[in-house]
Amino acid sequence: MKKLPTTIVTGFLGSGKTTLLRHLISNANGRRLAVIVNEFGEVGVDGELLRQCGVGCDDDGEQSKGGQLYELANGCLCCTVQDEFVPVLEQLLERRGDIDHIIIETSGLALPKPLVQAFQWPQIRAACTVDAVISLVDGPAVLAGQFASDPHAVDELRRADPNLDHESPLQELFEDQLSAADLVIVNKVDELDEAGLASVRAQIAEHLPRGVKVVTAIRGELPFDVVLGLGSASEDTIDDRHTHHDEDHAEGKEHSHELFDTIVVRPGTLSRAALLRGLAAVVREHEVYRAKGFANVDDKPMRLVVQGVGSRFDSYFDRAWTADEARKTELVLIGSHLDQERVTRTLLGAAAG
Repeated sequence: MKKLPTTIVTGFLGSGKTTLLRHLISNANGRRLAVIVNEFGEVGVDGELLRQCGVGCDDDGEQSKGGQLYELANGCLCCTVQDEFVPVLEQLLERRGDIDHIIIETSGLALPKPLVQAFQWPQIRAACTVDAVISLVDGPAVLAGQFASDPHAVDELRRADPNLDHESPLQELFEDQLSAADLVIVNKVDELDEAGLASVRAQIAEHLPRGVKVVTAIRGELPFDVVLGLGSASEDTIDDRHTHHDEDHAEGKEHSHELFDTIVVRPGTLSRAALLRGLAAVVREHEVYRAKGFANVDDKPMRLVVQGVGSRFDSYFDRAWTADEARKTELVLIGSHLDQERVTRTLLGAAAG
């Protein structure tokens, strides 16, 4: 049988991976997709948003034969390949006749190279291939200087900042995700002018392997065939892709997320404006890289989806609360040195102001 193609979607926190997947699923036109979602934290925000697109469901909302959504919430997928990922992939391979394509959405903290290398294992390689590694880039974030081209200069600036007492691996993580890419999508280009986009492209180009294409998108909207069906067979070339993780591995260091904290904040019911005001204060006073979740807001029958990257927040009502679910606000915050009680106090204090 033909090998089952698998697309790995990677990208830093808030780059738009879930939005891209929602668009692909909604425009699959009969293609049978299986989706594996990996995220930190006890609240599965990304999986819930993808499930709304009907992935793996028939017309009545029941589980269908030709697709399925798997949620892996036990940490970074690249660190749990053998224990978490391989068993799920083996389940899918047993049903390969019912699936046209697998899509894996990694967490924003994942290194794609170890995951791609798992496809070199004989039992997987015989039946499955990596169609492509897609790396999403938050164009406005890069332009704002969150990922400078000179890591040494970034480290010098961080050491000179009295508010920071740790060394962040964000620059290296960003570069490693690019180095493994077969296609790069610069997302949110509607927030960039021509000069800004040119600057982002130049910064990305420094870290890309030769021949890797860069395309642009607004809210992850791209034609299905631009993203899937690339036939890259990435498992054949991934060992030639140099990453910072290779150096750490050679020195006996393990990939670590000790500098990243994930907390869930449950502030209760607030107005939409008060909630966003509170979150803005949290970002100002705490080192938060990513915020996402669902909220119950005053006098509204609809559930509010909240997505935030740095100081930029987006919120929208996605559906009505159902009669059999508890209306609650649960927000996942990913950052560094986060204390749940302190963050909650900051949010509620600003919300009440």
